[in-house]
Amino acid sequence: MAIFLHLQTHTMGPKEVSRIMEAYDRALRVLCVKDRDDPLTEMIAKKIIKVAQTGIKDPARISALAIKELESR
Repeated sequence: MAIFLHLQTHTMGPKEVSRIMEAYDRALRVLCVKDRDDPLTEMIAKKIIKVAQTGIKDPARISALAIKELESR
């Protein structure tokens, strides 16, 4: 999974990793991305981590903001 590669390069605690994973899974479901090898998963992972680093703790909000950023590209 693309998100695991990115999580390895960041220092995060278990709670933060859990929130990020939940937000990532939510974003994949909302965007209907079923193929975890789809190049889109890489972009989603980067956006999720970027949003999570702003201090937002709610996985649903992290996911929604990351999707919004992706859609504005």
